[in-house]
Amino acid sequence: MKKLIKLSVATAIIGLGQGAYAQLVVENDSIFTTKSQMFLANELFESGEPFAEALGYDLDLLDPLVANSPDSISYTTGIEGYEYSRYLLNTLNGRSGMGLHMMWSPIITANAAMQPSTFDGTFAMNNGYKEDDMLMMMIGNFGMNANFTPFANPFPQFAEFTSGNTNLPQTVQANYESDFGSTRWDRSLMDKTLNLGSMGQSMWKQYWWAQDMLGSFHDAAENDVAPDGTNSPDLQGSPNFDPNNNIFYGGNNVDGFIGQILTAESINKTKFLVTNMAYNGTSLGMVDPATYDPANGIQYFPTKIAVTESMVMTGLPPKMSALNVTDANSEIFDQLSFLLATTSFVDMMDPNNNDADHYAYKEVFDGFPFPSAMGVNGATQPGPFNLMKGASKVIFLNLMAMHYNSTEGTFVNTSSLDGAGNAVLGNAVSAENAAYIIKALINVSNAFVGSPLKTMADNAIVAQANYILANFKDANGGFYNNFTIGTGADNSAKTIGANAAIINGLYAAYEATSNATYLTAANDGYNFMINNFYVPSKQVYKTEMNNNTATYTPWNMALVAGALRQASIVGTQADAAKIYTRISKNVFNKMLLSEGDATGETGNDSDGDGIPYIVGGTKPFVFAAKGTYSIEFTGIENNVSAQLNLKVYPNPTTDYATVAFNLDQDASVTIFVYDLSGKLITSTQQNGVPGAQKIAINLSNTAKGNYMVKTLVNNEPIAINKLIVK
Repeated sequence: MKKLIKLSVATAIIGLGQGAYAQLVVENDSIFTTKSQMFLANELFESGEPFAEALGYDLDLLDPLVANSPDSISYTTGIEGYEYSRYLLNTLNGRSGMGLHMMWSPIITANAAMQPSTFDGTFAMNNGYKEDDMLMMMIGNFGMNANFTPFANPFPQFAEFTSGNTNLPQTVQANYESDFGSTRWDRSLMDKTLNLGSMGQSMWKQYWWAQDMLGSFHDAAENDVAPDGTNSPDLQGSPNFDPNNNIFYGGNNVDGFIGQILTAESINKTKFLVTNMAYNGTSLGMVDPATYDPANGIQYFPTKIAVTESMVMTGLPPKMSALNVTDANSEIFDQLSFLLATTSFVDMMDPNNNDADHYAYKEVFDGFPFPSAMGVNGATQPGPFNLMKGASKVIFLNLMAMHYNSTEGTFVNTSSLDGAGNAVLGNAVSAENAAYIIKALINVSNAFVGSPLKTMADNAIVAQANYILANFKDANGGFYNNFTIGTGADNSAKTIGANAAIINGLYAAYEATSNATYLTAANDGYNFMINNFYVPSKQVYKTEMNNNTATYTPWNMALVAGALRQASIVGTQADAAKIYTRISKNVFNKMLLSEGDATGETGNDSDGDGIPYIVGGTKPFVFAAKGTYSIEFTGIENNVSAQLNLKVYPNPTTDYATVAFNLDQDASVTIFVYDLSGKLITSTQQNGVPGAQKIAINLSNTAKGNYMVKTLVNNEPIAINKLIVK
């Protein structure tokens, strides 16, 4: 690991922070909640290779077998976080079996119905069903297009269940990478409920990997073939694949195959949504995106739809036989989750996007392997692009009709219909929903350029961001967890999740509007979060203010990852990437139940990171549902603090304060002073040399009150101290 500075006892602090003080205790390693795990997968993806590239790292220098090289930040982002997100998607979409099987998906079923009876047995067993033949034909085509032999015993699915049990009923075998059979979950322990949040977060992850995997071509030797707008895997003058021109879909053979599978799953999921899951308050059915207007009768997607399955015959996957609404509420996080996914695919599939990044996508959606948009290349029927845009329209219009309180200028958490089919809006607004709806609205704005929907989305972005600033920040800094219209803010202890979410949402609002007010508020919020939740000596974070027992979940891990990433990229906070790396090592890594070859594991715990190898165990590579960490100070830590000898004095003070500590080598030292709201009051920077350091801070023009002093060495936070100015 690249070591920029050696403080006196810095090595001891880092080592003890990972072991001697306290251990993160996994308290629930059995429950997999799809929505929160896949939410984490999405934030980890964005905090993976894209984050590493934004920080200026060369991804070609990363090697999973050489940990923390060229440094820990690049390895944490470009290898660990990136591949952890892939583990989650790989587990859910092909291994676990936790959803409805692609054999019975809408497009497979419709295409099979058009085939003659003699089609049965062409690609699979002659068993009275043509759907398995159609699925095998599709998979075979995808394999040919990518020059790849498909995996054995997969369970591709188009609609994910809400939750399942992570205790595998068998031991994972050494061939798990090519044969998925030993990684299948116990279907009897799954909650067979469909939820738009689970499906949407899963599909958003499918998008991230599909666009990553299908953004380039490769040849038979798996050399990259950069798309230039003229080369193609297709026959000349035809969208069909040319098996003889030595160009295949995807950046390599595995990526090309998986990218096509993920895209097919997403298309079928969205088709299933608009044909089966629209609810009018009485019954489930179809909604027509082309003509839909909520003013003529709302059709929305309820938060819980139970699935009844039946077995059709031995050897074939179970088939959905009934759907039943068990919770008719519309939950905003469900809706925005699916909207993030569909609008993202709109961009990927857009036939009018001629950017170089879309050269490869144009070959994927030109009629083969996926249909082109209506009116493109002679297509007379809506294609995947039209489907994704239509579903986006329906969900966005429902959000505006059922969740947007135009009087207050905010979206609310929950809504339902009354007996007459009118929307009944709730009054509660959570910090997480208030923030992440902004990110979904930005996607809508980008997907509907030139449409009235863009104007609606743009206005709602500003209104929601302003509502956050007016109602969620208290006088002492930090953000409330919830706000209730007509009542006010929730005064319960502030959480890391709420503060991280709001920070992320405000950074997004700034990017969308260039309004510097949002950027300033986001940066102040970031400083408040670090000063009040991050514990430098432990290199972990508190999850609730003034509570030294931290409770980690995939949900708040996702929120923290997103906030730190955006603080680094958008807020240009110099310490954010390092803090993200430390937290990832000490929290995220400890919550992962197993890992594989992609993150440097070769057996047992060969890379020494505390995460067991998946082979030989009965745990998939997903995250624990709950972990706790005691941040109580111990005698050992007090001894370390004494050795470090960092002091801020006098305290209280009037005009000046001094920060004193020791350095073992040359380093850049920066001192920041913040008020309790996170607003920067003053800062000072100097180049230190080995020995005792005494850095004076001028506070003569500082108002009386309580402040936070943050000390960084080479942008590495080493201490956060309270200071009183009297």
